[in-house]
Amino acid sequence: MMKPSASLRSMARELREHPSIHGKLDIAQSTQTLGLSPQSDGQPGDDCAVLPTKNGFDLFACEGFMNGFVKADPWFAGWCGVMVNISDILSMGGRPRAVTNAIWAPSAEQMQPVLAGMKAASHAYNVPVVGGHTNLRTDELQLSVSILGHATKIVSSFDARPGDVLVCAVDLQGSYREPFDNWCAALTTPPRKLRAALDIMPGLAEAGLVTAGKDISQGGIVGTALMLAEASGVAIDIQLEALPQPAGVDLARWLRSFPSFGFLLSVRPAHAPAVCAEFAKAGISATVCGDVSQGNAVHLTGREGSTVFWDYQNTPYLNLTTKEAPYA
Repeated sequence: MMKPSASLRSMARELREHPSIHGKLDIAQSTQTLGLSPQSDGQPGDDCAVLPTKNGFDLFACEGFMNGFVKADPWFAGWCGVMVNISDILSMGGRPRAVTNAIWAPSAEQMQPVLAGMKAASHAYNVPVVGGHTNLRTDELQLSVSILGHATKIVSSFDARPGDVLVCAVDLQGSYREPFDNWCAALTTPPRKLRAALDIMPGLAEAGLVTAGKDISQGGIVGTALMLAEASGVAIDIQLEALPQPAGVDLARWLRSFPSFGFLLSVRPAHAPAVCAEFAKAGISATVCGDVSQGNAVHLTGREGSTVFWDYQNTPYLNLTTKEAPYA
């Protein structure tokens, strides 16, 4: 194997040290205090809590937002409150049912843009806001949004297997919502197309075409790949040149970006063409961009060689270790 270039090693180091990657380390502090593991009720470590029912699974998730983001772009923060929760439901093969919010603000006037963004997203995706909590006696804007969904077949973070390929699917028809690393395609997409895209992941799950997966969240492609690898107890090699990527965007920024519609999926090689084709029908770029193997690290591989991005055995990330590997 070719020795990695200094620039590739430098990019991997910068990504490891970036706040959007490091922020996920906070999760371990909560799970340890609460005594949670993947065997706990709800299967912590997945993008949603998994709650079995007589006819499938209820899915429950919650997102909190950085105060600086809510203050800088309150309308978009409200929109994202709906959008990113929907992505969590979709990532597990579910269909979203309803959202609630909790909002704190110094005044009703300062709260309005946040709620307007939530309302706009609720209408665009046709997912209702059904209630929440309001407090107008705080020093700054704060937002948390929860969602309920349902699935008949689950796509989990814990089921990736050696021999799978990695599929990355992202809607590239957008731009950055500066100054943050948020790649937004949703605001330029007609609502009918947003709603149609909600059926892709449940359809793939129900057809048995996806082994495991996650939505690309805070931490971007590399952080999401790391969470998927650690949860499943596998290694992932990301082929950088094979990733769907917008023209003119710096690779390091793209690898840590949070897209409005993006998923990393672990798929059996024979299923990969059908998976990519389903996304392509909706105008979403999807490519095979890596391999899943036995091991305990995420590697970045390109024309300049291959380097370790993160070894989760040496440095646990979410510290939610995999259940017994199904392939062992």
